[in-house]
Amino acid sequence: MKKYIAYLLLMIVICTTVSCSKFLDKEPYSTANDGGIWRTDDDANSAVAACYGLLRMALNDGMAYYAYGDLPTDELSSAYGSGDYAFYNIKNCLWSLSIPAANTYEPLMKLRRYENFYRTIDQSNRCIKHIPAMAIDRQQEFLGEAYFTRAFSYFYMARVWGGVPLVLQAIEDVATSANIGRATEKEVLDQAIADVKQAIIFLPWSNGVSSDKAVRANKGAAYALLAHIYAWQGDYTNCAPIADSVISSGLYSFVDRNNYLNIYDGKSSEGIFEIAQNASNEGAADGNIAFYTLRSEYLTTNQGISYLPLNITTLSALYSDTTDLRRTKAFAFLSSTDPICIKYSNITYTGTGNTAPLAFNNIIIFRLSDITLLRAEALAATGNYGDARTLLDQIRALAGLSPSTATDEDLFEDVIDERGRELFLEGHRFYDLVRLAKKTGKVKFGDDKISASQFQQGKYYWPLDPVLITANSLLVQTPYWKGKL
Repeated sequence: MKKYIAYLLLMIVICTTVSCSKFLDKEPYSTANDGGIWRTDDDANSAVAACYGLLRMALNDGMAYYAYGDLPTDELSSAYGSGDYAFYNIKNCLWSLSIPAANTYEPLMKLRRYENFYRTIDQSNRCIKHIPAMAIDRQQEFLGEAYFTRAFSYFYMARVWGGVPLVLQAIEDVATSANIGRATEKEVLDQAIADVKQAIIFLPWSNGVSSDKAVRANKGAAYALLAHIYAWQGDYTNCAPIADSVISSGLYSFVDRNNYLNIYDGKSSEGIFEIAQNASNEGAADGNIAFYTLRSEYLTTNQGISYLPLNITTLSALYSDTTDLRRTKAFAFLSSTDPICIKYSNITYTGTGNTAPLAFNNIIIFRLSDITLLRAEALAATGNYGDARTLLDQIRALAGLSPSTATDEDLFEDVIDERGRELFLEGHRFYDLVRLAKKTGKVKFGDDKISASQFQQGKYYWPLDPVLITANSLLVQTPYWKGKL
């Protein structure tokens, strides 16, 4: 495994730039070109920029952030959309489909492979190795960002695959690097916790440059990540106070729900951590979520039905109150047979005839409403129902809704439902439903995707692509998927 990743790392030059800030305009170095570059603040800044650039690649390739977090859930219809053949098997949890090894362009192939995350990790390891020896002004801040990107990458992979190989040193020589097998999920998450705690020590609360807001990790982003790790582990006792560290910091405030779509343009007052999109790359790419969820009049290049049709039954259940501002502001064509989510409708066109669209929405990883509801979830899980209701009703009030009427027994599920309303198509629903099933036994993916029996067998973890196992004999297949591909 390590040798295989090393080979891939040495074959690439890290992607360049997102134009939204001076930081992201830095041109990163090649991962294979360490000699003499670790000298100045600008060197370290460029090296850290590489971590974010590679993470952006990992979450965009194959529409990964949404393909893992939204597609295999009740948000989307199980039926074929208009030309969604590339994602049909993904959204229906048919993840064992045989794909020729040469078809690396297939989204399902991309999503069963984790090399992009290990590229991020290797660059983070490189920063963690070299930055401590640099006599620079912002040493701790840069080091904190490297620990953050490594922690985030391992946490994300743990939610997708469970246990994965732990690589904690920069790969310097392919010839001497050894293959390693999968660590347990607990070992991976323990490492992520250790890393993010280091990040919390090193990172400041506020970004030094306003244009870096949310697209560059600070202490708030690190606390948000740690709260999510604890929630995934079911450690709600630790999750609640960590989430409160973000809420009580005073750095973040709610966006008026009459201006709800401003959140998705990026860097709103709610934004805690986001992935900025490059208009000339991800903004125009086939894997951008906007091009699969929008249709005319919001996207002139799709005059038919949406490629990824929404689940009307789920929409009706989640937004049963038709006055919900999130319903009225974030969706269109609700009375039709093909309603769409317009969170990612910040579209501009180049050239003539509106035929070359660019999507300018950030990937919103963590925001204040998410962390507020995560704390409510933790409080409900630990029996602090009063405080949980206060936070839940705060989010409901923003949307113009009355307080929750759920019983204490049902409050945990009610918070998960509220997260479904608030965070629809934001990369959270799949993991929320996993936590719901683990806590209550209620499996709500849809029997045609993951049944209760399949959930108990671990179907919610993704398989490894056979290419990875062929390259590394120490790897074993994810338990549910053994013998299936």
